[in-house]
Amino acid sequence: MKFNEDSRVKIPAILHLMRLGYKYIPLNEQNRIVDNNIFPSIFIPKIAVLNGISEQEAQRLLDEINLELDYEDLGKKFYERLTATSGIKLIDFEKFDNNDFHITTELTCKTGDEEFRPDITVLINGMPLAFIEVKKPHNKEGVIAERTRINTRFRNKHFRRFANITQLLVFSNNMEYEDGIVEPIFGAFYATPAYDQVHFNYFREDVDYPVIQKQKEIDEKVENELLKDNNLIVIKNSPEYITNKQTNTPTNRILTSLFSKERLKFILQYAIVYVEEEVTGKIAYQKHIMRYPQLFATKAIASKLEEGQNKGIIWHTQGSGKTALAYYNVKHLTDYYAKKQVIPKFYFIVDRLDLLIQASSEFANRGLKVKQVNSKQDFIADLKVVGAIHNDSGVPEITVVNIQKFSEDAIGMSNINYDINIQRVYFLDEAHRSYNPKGNYLANLINSDRSAVIIALTGTPLLKEVAKEYDSKMLFGNYFHKYYYNMSIADGYTLRLIREQIEGNFKMEMKEVMDQIKVLQGDISTRKIYAHSKFAEPLLKYITNDLIKFRRDQQDASLGGLVVCDSADQAKELFSLFQEKYGIQETDSSILMAAEPPAKYGNHDDPILTAALILHDENDKTIRKELINTYKKGKVDLLFVYNMLLTGFDAKRLKKLYLARVIQDHNLLQTLTRVNRPYKKYQYGFVVDFADISKAFDRTNKMYFDELQEQLGDEMEMYSYLFKSEEEIQQEIQEIKETLFHYETQNRELFSQQIAQLTDKKELLRLIKALRTAKELKNIIAVNGYEALDGIADFDIWNRLLLEAQNRLDNLNFVESIGNEEASTNLLNTALEDIIFQFIKVDESELVLADEFKNILRKTRESLQNNFDQFDPQFVSLREELERIFKKKNLSEVTQADMVENMHLLQKIYDQAKELNRKNALFKAKYENDEKYARIHKRLTEKTTLNAKETQLHKALMQVKQQVDIKLEGQEDLMKNEAFFKRYLLQLVVQEFKKNENIPLDFPTTETINNLIVNEYLQQYQYR
Repeated sequence: MKFNEDSRVKIPAILHLMRLGYKYIPLNEQNRIVDNNIFPSIFIPKIAVLNGISEQEAQRLLDEINLELDYEDLGKKFYERLTATSGIKLIDFEKFDNNDFHITTELTCKTGDEEFRPDITVLINGMPLAFIEVKKPHNKEGVIAERTRINTRFRNKHFRRFANITQLLVFSNNMEYEDGIVEPIFGAFYATPAYDQVHFNYFREDVDYPVIQKQKEIDEKVENELLKDNNLIVIKNSPEYITNKQTNTPTNRILTSLFSKERLKFILQYAIVYVEEEVTGKIAYQKHIMRYPQLFATKAIASKLEEGQNKGIIWHTQGSGKTALAYYNVKHLTDYYAKKQVIPKFYFIVDRLDLLIQASSEFANRGLKVKQVNSKQDFIADLKVVGAIHNDSGVPEITVVNIQKFSEDAIGMSNINYDINIQRVYFLDEAHRSYNPKGNYLANLINSDRSAVIIALTGTPLLKEVAKEYDSKMLFGNYFHKYYYNMSIADGYTLRLIREQIEGNFKMEMKEVMDQIKVLQGDISTRKIYAHSKFAEPLLKYITNDLIKFRRDQQDASLGGLVVCDSADQAKELFSLFQEKYGIQETDSSILMAAEPPAKYGNHDDPILTAALILHDENDKTIRKELINTYKKGKVDLLFVYNMLLTGFDAKRLKKLYLARVIQDHNLLQTLTRVNRPYKKYQYGFVVDFADISKAFDRTNKMYFDELQEQLGDEMEMYSYLFKSEEEIQQEIQEIKETLFHYETQNRELFSQQIAQLTDKKELLRLIKALRTAKELKNIIAVNGYEALDGIADFDIWNRLLLEAQNRLDNLNFVESIGNEEASTNLLNTALEDIIFQFIKVDESELVLADEFKNILRKTRESLQNNFDQFDPQFVSLREELERIFKKKNLSEVTQADMVENMHLLQKIYDQAKELNRKNALFKAKYENDEKYARIHKRLTEKTTLNAKETQLHKALMQVKQQVDIKLEGQEDLMKNEAFFKRYLLQLVVQEFKKNENIPLDFPTTETINNLIVNEYLQQYQYR
């Protein structure tokens, strides 16, 4: 119930924000501009004072903002104004405490006849810059349902202004995180708005950089006013509420992390960026917010610089956004040095041309002016320029340069005039490569400016055990900040890997092939054997069959593969054989991009695959770059490589890595993590191990483990967590077998009949969980040495059983929602429009109609869901009419004509529900937004035994409400003694109704009134 999440999470969260210095705005004082929810009575005088302007000028500024919030730019123009360092300030970032900080609850975001009300809205200087949505613990679907709702709202162009003005979102069901889940379900998450998909982020505090702000003590009178304003004074002394007020609940912890004033200032100034991208030929923007490791790394860099450490390493795992981290630090360090009257010049150092192009693009898309250095002479000239900015627009700059440009001419720049306080900052990308102290490039880099700050970025630092004579720490200093695989996996930024050894019979076949080649060729090197057509042919057959099976099992033809070959010759031979089988492969990306997207594979299809060969001496750079981009966009199925793309290559759809050779040390970890990027809802990346990398991995794993042990002592679990362990897999498969023991798993029809008799949803959910786990683990059945895998059933069959079980659950939920009179919320809380369209077959000619139908169904469902009086006879009638529409025929038989007819009926229900909600809102307002008394008033007016005018009834009930609330405020145990509470209320009812308002009462009528009031309070107390 609503009371539950309000009292368990929302009210304690509001109270906690008040401890952090936010002033609460009562419900009846929400005097704002309805179009954008800005509070002019706060905004206008505050902006006038901050900027020394008149209130008329502040009003004109407000008018301009209102127009800018209509732009289809995800609020980019508004954000630029919000964080501007010149002109009229909307926020005083220099003296952040000078701003006004407010919070309020249930602030309606309304447009036309649609609306939503965030649980808590956070305002700075009257601008609603953040909101918080909370759910009770263990709620169905965790926070996923809230994300679905916010995605739907922000896609709605009518809500554009609210999306554009909002900077920070928090979603919490007040539970601890369940680590390693790609889809965040339990916990407290933060995000920034998007027009498409809002991306949830975990937040974990860093003990080295804690929140400094002290929390205020809240006066009991202030707390009472908050509870009374929300008509929840009844919960004040309940043990649950007292527990949830504590500062260390999951919700309150993330509020401290994000809304303490020092953190909120940092987030608004430095943690948000607009990323430009082209969508169907048009420029569009994505809005990104710092991940928490990026935030703490940024703080760490400034802290270490302040301590005098001018070089160090950021050890963040692959996929953690190191290029984005460099961008954020250009912003942050520019201000850091400005306070010291120093002008920074930023350089991003790469060691490959493709990375130079990629980094330049990423920086430019984030709004930096990028200067690419194309020759040694250009770089020398750049070093000699004394200014930090080379463009007329004043946009912050970064120079992206290949380390090979650091020639001997670019050293010992003693003739530079340092009086103007120029500070060079070098970000070194992939700092585990190309930085040999015995080579010229690193020496030239260091000597180019001995006073430069050097920030080395790597996911796999170079260890002394590998390089023998040096390591990353010797070259670049100690670690500034560290973020490892275990945390990245826990946070859902990267996936765990499953290593698949090849099947035993295939090993035997390949051994025979190698023996045959040796007989034919005589003494021949292993490398040549692996590149021989007799070896390559069965290898290619295995890879293509495996990829097709993988896609078929997952019912996803977008999944891609990468083959890391033993040699360039083997790569060429495999690609040549591929072309013999599938035809000459296209290298013109424009033709590839025009191809139809791959369809789902049927069980007997023989799909035509596509591939590209990526070698340094194949095709030219432009063609290779275009082929790689085409692969990323899903138009090429397989890539054959040797040394290229093993590092710095990100393609989320790449989920199968075929390793045909052993790769050593940090290069091995770099290569393995090509398949660990989150994609859709996949839990794992898969590595098919032809070369048996286990020894190399164990060796590499131990080296990094030892390095972290030196840094962290016993805190470490890390790289051993990268692969799912044998023990974990054995245990999970045994659990699956136990769960499936009582079911017929070989005959799909019998299985369907068995689960059709299953009405226990807990048992059905247990069965579905087992089958889903089996689906995830099916690709490891060939792994040698896993005894628990012996005799396991066909995973194809198990996958079909999962579909049957899921359909049964959907049907149970749907029937239960429609048929259960007492639980109408089941019908209204379920996204009917999504479930129904799993059944309805819609062709292209009906798509527009189908969208309209889904929209009116959603609006109808939500309008009924928002009704707080679900015993109202009119509400019951409308809900029954909604049920009748979906009971009258089989959903799979719904036709276009049915949709037209139902749309008319749904529109009628929606209009009536909307009107009922309007009347209910009037009643609620009469009782200071207390839903309890609005319901009591309605029930009493529906009964003919009460002879009273509505004005009399209102006066009597308001007097009862005020006296009960005062009594509850001061008497802790009143609600625990139901009999006493009932007698106390009976006296009040007689006093206010009969004596003060002269309403004639007999005993049955008095009992009816008393029971209605008592039950409302008890229900609120019991479901607090």
